[in-house]
Amino acid sequence: MASLAPPRPADAGLGGAARHGVTNLLGVAVAAIAGFGLNVVVTRNWSKVDAGLFFTTTSAFMILYAAARLGTGVGSVYFISRYRTLGQPQRIRASVLVALVPVLLVGTVLAAVGWWAAPELVALTSAEPVDGAVPALRAVLLFVPVAALCDFALAACRGFGRMRPLLLIERVGRTGLQLLGVSLAALLGLSAATALPLTWAAPYLPAGLIALIWLARLVRRAERAAAGPTGTPATAGPTGTDRRVGFREEFGVYWRYTGPRALTSLGQMAVQRMDIVLLGTMRGLADAATYTAATRFLALGQLSGQALSTAVQHRLAEHLVRDDRAGAGRLYQAATGWLVLLAWPTYLLFATFAEPVLAIFGAEYLAGRSVTVYLALTMLVATGCGMVDTVLNMAGRTAWTFYNALVGTLVNLVLNLLLIPPYGIMGAAVAWSASILISNLVPLAQLFWAYRLHPFGRGTLTAAGLAVVCYGLPPLLARPVFGDGLPVLAAVALVGTLGYAALVWRFRRALQLDALRTLRRGRRR
Repeated sequence: MASLAPPRPADAGLGGAARHGVTNLLGVAVAAIAGFGLNVVVTRNWSKVDAGLFFTTTSAFMILYAAARLGTGVGSVYFISRYRTLGQPQRIRASVLVALVPVLLVGTVLAAVGWWAAPELVALTSAEPVDGAVPALRAVLLFVPVAALCDFALAACRGFGRMRPLLLIERVGRTGLQLLGVSLAALLGLSAATALPLTWAAPYLPAGLIALIWLARLVRRAERAAAGPTGTPATAGPTGTDRRVGFREEFGVYWRYTGPRALTSLGQMAVQRMDIVLLGTMRGLADAATYTAATRFLALGQLSGQALSTAVQHRLAEHLVRDDRAGAGRLYQAATGWLVLLAWPTYLLFATFAEPVLAIFGAEYLAGRSVTVYLALTMLVATGCGMVDTVLNMAGRTAWTFYNALVGTLVNLVLNLLLIPPYGIMGAAVAWSASILISNLVPLAQLFWAYRLHPFGRGTLTAAGLAVVCYGLPPLLARPVFGDGLPVLAAVALVGTLGYAALVWRFRRALQLDALRTLRRGRRR
């Protein structure tokens, strides 16, 4: 039986997480700029109906893509990190293959069914007939299998502790190509119904191929490193038994853990995108476009959470497989402090300057102001809870995250159906806010009850206080005197950022930013 790897020093997890967190944040900055620019290009160059068609079509793609991933993003990080920590590299290849094949098969089936049912889906999700809606949906559905494989491969690379594939392939490569393709479509005056969705979806193909090649190299490298003195491959059993036995054994182990996560990830994506589809169905594509513009700003804050989550996932798994709750708690609290430090300034500025921010999309999108304010304040609570789902998943509690996501999804769906017809985009915002709070507060209570883990360390409280002082109070004081135009927003953001930087430096120990010193001496990943 393989022995556990020796415990790490207390600060090792924090240093590695900080190093990878900074690397991911660089990629997130690029992805955020590209995603924001793409939305601006779409809203500025096509009508609201065309923009709404694009947003509803890509939302349908994202829901099917989440279904095709089958939760393997979390499963692969968990098992590869676990087998590396336990000294069982001979199980990694089987773990990869038992996930890859179902993802490919399910993605292909979903794409084929979606292609066949596209006319019916368009009829269900459009309040008004729009020329080219069926070809637009079919164009993006072609890329569902490769998009799901890309996500799986990048997650498996993270299980090896490698963040560079995510940074180069996903954060920089795919998002950059999407912005370039949509910009070219706008420049050439191409149709929003066909060329626009196709140029947005096509970058998933090269991204998926490169990610799979990168993953294959990591698997081979792990096997070579673990080969015995006689050169016996790590995938073979100790007596050279047939490796297919390992695949059969691994299938049950892998999918008992990952199966609940498949439905969880689908529910989470449905919560994020179903409201756009339902708005298009019940209120029209113009309302769907307004709501998308009003809520996509929130994705800028969410991206920092995704960057930190991907940086700490495999480290949390390593701590928890050793039952090192103290180490997991330190990492959870530190990461939550960093998340608040990064996300709260964005949400506070959106809440206080929603109108000039939405004006970037065009004057016709200002109707989404109340939605932006309401959801920005909700996200302050959500980010204050930290990456609760990630901690539960790395503790092996995927069934819990499934039930949490199921409740959140059902609440979101019911409230959308009840509130969208009379209240439009504000009804959708209330529904999303309710599901966000459920999906964060319930697992927060579960973590404390089961593991005595919570995110409210000194760093989290310090970060929250600094964000409110530098980005919450100045806008409230400046707006009555100077107004709320873009120049005022820029001035407040600049002054707030200068003060924020000085205070962050002053309280760097409380924020545990000293872990960043490992950037200088950390080994290259």
